[in-house]
Amino acid sequence: MAASSAISPDSSSLAGTAGTAASQGTTEPRARRSGYRRLPVQQRREQLISVALELFSSRPPEEVSLDDVAEAAGASRPLVYRYFAGGKQQLYEAALRSAAEELTSRFSVPAEGTPTEQLAAVLDRYFEFVAEHDAGYGALLRGGSVVETARTSAIVDEVRRAALRRTLRHMGVREAGPRLTLLVRSWISVVEASALTWLDEGRQIPQASLRDWLVDEFVAMSVATAVHDPQTAEVLAGLLTLETADGPAAALVQRLRTLPTVPE
Repeated sequence: MAASSAISPDSSSLAGTAGTAASQGTTEPRARRSGYRRLPVQQRREQLISVALELFSSRPPEEVSLDDVAEAAGASRPLVYRYFAGGKQQLYEAALRSAAEELTSRFSVPAEGTPTEQLAAVLDRYFEFVAEHDAGYGALLRGGSVVETARTSAIVDEVRRAALRRTLRHMGVREAGPRLTLLVRSWISVVEASALTWLDEGRQIPQASLRDWLVDEFVAMSVATAVHDPQTAEVLAGLLTLETADGPAAALVQRLRTLPTVPE
């Protein structure tokens, strides 16, 4: 009940206003703020975060005011402060955290399929998030804003650490050496940059084609790292034994055989 009163006009104040109006011979009720709707507490908070995420990603966060968020949400500035007493910075961090949590949930690896097929399935879910929440994805990963703080950077870094942990787990690695860690981190950076470029360029490359390319990138980068790192070579050899003759890894090897050879 206390939460409901926090997001709706005070009933006693309205009663007093109505009584005053009646005593003055006026029966016309006071006009309510245009676009205002009563919402349950959690629903209103989620709405404010969703609206803020859209605004923060469509314009530089420093150019977005709480008034902008309130107007887009059909609420008032005081109402926004009731949910986010820390102002725009707290709302910005909450919006980033919301996007980060949903994106991280997409990293789970399916039980079925070969290693490359499983990786492709994870990428499918990843790009589904990117496609459905392109504004949120951009707000999550694009840095450089004056609104950015150590806390917002930590939110983004945690997403990357989660991706690193899930990928290493997928590879069956408990303790990764420096080169194997660098391999996975570098590939994650490729995925991020590819997703942002894909959005910026109007999604010209079909999503499935981009996914397959990133799977091939992982295999190719793993092969190159295996040449320099015994741990990566051992992990890669184990993963390749789980691949099928007609799977993505075998298809990549077959295509590589058709490329022109380097002259001797």
